[in-house]
Amino acid sequence: MSASVNVAIVYYSSTGTVAEIAKELRDAAVKAGAEVRLAKAPELAPWEAIRSNPAWAAHHAATSDIPEASVDDIEWADVVLFGTATRFGNLSAQLKQFMDTLGGLWAQGKLADKVYSGFTSSATEHAGQETTLQALYTSVHHFGGLVVAPGFTDPVKFVDGNPYGTSHVDGQGTRPVGETTRAAARHQAERVVGIARRLKAAEGLGVAV
Repeated sequence: MSASVNVAIVYYSSTGTVAEIAKELRDAAVKAGAEVRLAKAPELAPWEAIRSNPAWAAHHAATSDIPEASVDDIEWADVVLFGTATRFGNLSAQLKQFMDTLGGLWAQGKLADKVYSGFTSSATEHAGQETTLQALYTSVHHFGGLVVAPGFTDPVKFVDGNPYGTSHVDGQGTRPVGETTRAAARHQAERVVGIARRLKAAEGLGVAV
């Protein structure tokens, strides 16, 4: 019997692109046999800023049923998938603020030895997708986590072109998430679940990992 795997997908999305990738990851992880929690980072922007952008306001309303991420979600998880829009080649403030609340778990060693992976989106080509994911993984190294990037481990990644994690260029809302991005997300989800399952199985046999 294969080991059960818990997956937390925690993301920030203003207009919905990263949220769409998160849902694709969720569906693929469930299909791979994992238990999944999908949660969004709490919004920090004032309502005046949100309502000034119709796409942002619409997405904010459409995802009101998605729970906000909690520290418990991370403690529960064997795999954590973090998603964020690219902000000046870095993480969004919303996701970074959530990650900064994990200090208590970090101090207890409860962030270590989990599998982590990331995904992102930007409005334009070459807009910092890779640096955003690398910045995300810097925090994971401080956690003592295990970075499982997709690499070029499947032919789909040569089409997607980002070995650090699934990424998408939305063209400021003019390019919906398409099959290339969805296939990359499915591969990433299957990969992290598979590796986490092997790690848990090894631990169950008393093998040091």
